[in-house]
Amino acid sequence: MRDDAEALDYLFCRGEFAQRDEEVRPVLVLLDLKLPKVDGLQVLKQIKSEARTKAIPVIWLTSSKEESDMAAGYQLGVNSYIQKLVHCGEFQEVVRQLGMYWLLVNSKPPAAAFQSN
Repeated sequence: MRDDAEALDYLFCRGEFAQRDEEVRPVLVLLDLKLPKVDGLQVLKQIKSEARTKAIPVIWLTSSKEESDMAAGYQLGVNSYIQKLVHCGEFQEVVRQLGMYWLLVNSKPPAAAFQSN
């Protein structure tokens, strides 16, 4: 995705993605706290407030060390909070391990998890 607004359009089948099959959901969302168009907290709120996206795991990648940012993320339903590392090689290794766990080891949410109550 080019930016956070386009990512939201993709997730919610809007705009250029209006014809996308809503049943084909991302397995994982990597979300940055500091986004150019929509604040990361607002993106997280939108993802976790909709039945059709609420169960998608969201990993928050950020350079922020602020406890208030971490608390806000967990209160809104983020599944993991990972501080970005300064060194590119270390960051690549963290992302590789994230992919191994979330995409290969973890079981994705069943379809029933996306139903509204």
